[in-house]
Amino acid sequence: MNLLIKQQNKFDKKQKIQVDKGDQGEQRTTTPKKKPRKQELAPKFKEENKEKAKKRIFVEDVIRLIKIFGVARERFRLKDSNSQKVILTVCGLVRLRIGTLILV
Repeated sequence: MNLLIKQQNKFDKKQKIQVDKGDQGEQRTTTPKKKPRKQELAPKFKEENKEKAKKRIFVEDVIRLIKIFGVARERFRLKDSNSQKVILTVCGLVRLRIGTLILV
């Protein structure tokens, strides 16, 4: 089962979720408009795609920072009970690095 589908109930019902093309078609998601085959994309959609890409680049940069630690790109080899602690610690370090320390 897709992680988005499992976690969707944690979001507000009115909140839109920006996803990549892998989750296209899910409820409450916004994805870039694809270019029709052998046609040009309308200028309106090109501008919308640029705006979505500007927002998405921040997310991609954070994912890159998390992958630097190896937690998100490799198999976790410690006990399962420790995995959440390690992942949250790495995410905390990444938040600290980008200057958005948010305590939840």
